Amino acid sequence: MATINKMSKGAEEVAMTNRAQDWFKQAERDWEQAKDSQQAKRHEWACFAAQQAAEKAVKALHLHLGQEAWGHVIAQLLGGLPEGMTIPDDLIEKARVLDNFYIPSRYPNSHPQGAPFEHYGPLQSEEALRYAGEILDFVRLQMA
Repeated sequence: MATINKMSKGAEEVAMTNRAQDWFKQAERDWEQAKDSQQAKRHEWACFAAQQAAEKAVKALHLHLGQEAWGHVIAQLLGGLPEGMTIPDDLIEKARVLDNFYIPSRYPNSHPQGAPFEHYGPLQSEEALRYAGEILDFVRLQMA
């Protein structure tokens, strides 16, 4: 069951349904899609799905904390979490790696030549899955 948060918007309060669990469940499903894509040797899609999983997980955490978060840069989303929340430095660095998979893994004009799938292999998808998994684990712990 969704909980209701009241968020201030100017002088009025707006009741909002907390969708944090919905976002986190989708993050887990995106991570599963990343694994499936890797197994099918669609490494560019594995990288993108891993990036999406981590992004949605961090947005879930923002919602869980009663905040809204916009954008697609995971490192910035992590940096926008409340002061006092301990975020491991290496997690932000790993988010930066995932941030590099948001556009280039999908668009041919992101590379000087070649289709995106020609630029990604098992090394990249393994790293993307591992880093996204660590971010999901961090969020899961914070939301427990």
